[in-house]
Amino acid sequence: MFDLSPDEWVAIKLSLRIATVATLVALPIGLAIAWLLARKQFWGKALLDGLIHLPLVLPPVVTGYLLLISFGRRGPIGAFLADYFGIVFSFRWTGAALACGVMGFPLLVRPIRLSIEAIDRKLEEAASTLGADRLWVFLGITLPLAMPGLIAGLVLCFAKALGEFGATITFVSNIPGETQTISAAIYTFTQIPGGDTAAGRLVLVAIVISLAALVAAEWLARRAGMRFHGE
Repeated sequence: MFDLSPDEWVAIKLSLRIATVATLVALPIGLAIAWLLARKQFWGKALLDGLIHLPLVLPPVVTGYLLLISFGRRGPIGAFLADYFGIVFSFRWTGAALACGVMGFPLLVRPIRLSIEAIDRKLEEAASTLGADRLWVFLGITLPLAMPGLIAGLVLCFAKALGEFGATITFVSNIPGETQTISAAIYTFTQIPGGDTAAGRLVLVAIVISLAALVAAEWLARRAGMRFHGE
């Protein structure tokens, strides 16, 4: 379809890998926090909600810098993980996944929370009355009914991770084959003479991948709605 160079293929594969890992790792945490915000009242709830959505309003470079001073080799968290577990984030693809996960996390949590809030709690209460424990109620009632929001959150998080640039390049730089994603590769090609053609190819690839993800999400959401809501 596209006459892509080996370097361009590497950037595409790395972007898909980073976006997938970022989304899958963020999913269980995002699901738990979405349920907590939707179902519980506690002191500091507004503050937690604000902190979760902070990456949406902060400049991405600021988020990347905060990750660098926290998870870098000399940062408090980064030094601890490197010294005791051998885990290094700075200037690694894992760090790019972390940055993308942080940036996409609010877009994952928001639709899941809204879907859970829209569920009639009488259905959950009825299941509890019949003897179901909290875990079964969540897995058998809440989660299936929130599936459209879950799918939307996954796609939004994946799309954000796929296109993230500012936080990633600040935290892990732009290293070909290691941290150079599609966005970083496009930026690099636009800075060199004759690189416009390669940049254009990667732009088309990014559009195709994002559009395919949106179409798939819409189809899955419709299927989930027909199955669980009778739509």
